[in-house]
Amino acid sequence: MIRIRAPRPARPRHARRPAFVLAAAALALALGIAGPAHADKDADRARAAVQSGEILPLSRILAAVSQQYAGDVIGVELDRDDGIWQYEVKLLLPGGSVAKLEYDARTGALLKAKGRNLEQARKQP
Repeated sequence: MIRIRAPRPARPRHARRPAFVLAAAALALALGIAGPAHADKDADRARAAVQSGEILPLSRILAAVSQQYAGDVIGVELDRDDGIWQYEVKLLLPGGSVAKLEYDARTGALLKAKGRNLEQARKQP
């Protein structure tokens, strides 16, 4: 005997989302157990550098980005390489590409800018 079953209707995307979110949260917790202590230490170092005047606050860098380029900031990192603090800003440009901007955290000077169609996103002074 051959059985023919009607296909089940596909579940809408939004119905699958809770399981995905739950799995992603569980994975993040499993991988990031030691993360918060490290993040707190980094945040304390960055806060101390801003308070001592060693670096500019992020708000000043973001103001410079919005004055210089059209687009939306989608990520920021503060790194210290060879004793020099740098803000790395990822910017979603109006055309959909992503640019990476590096600023000297002490002076706010733009050090490096990379990205497709970045010149078209540059605002006139």
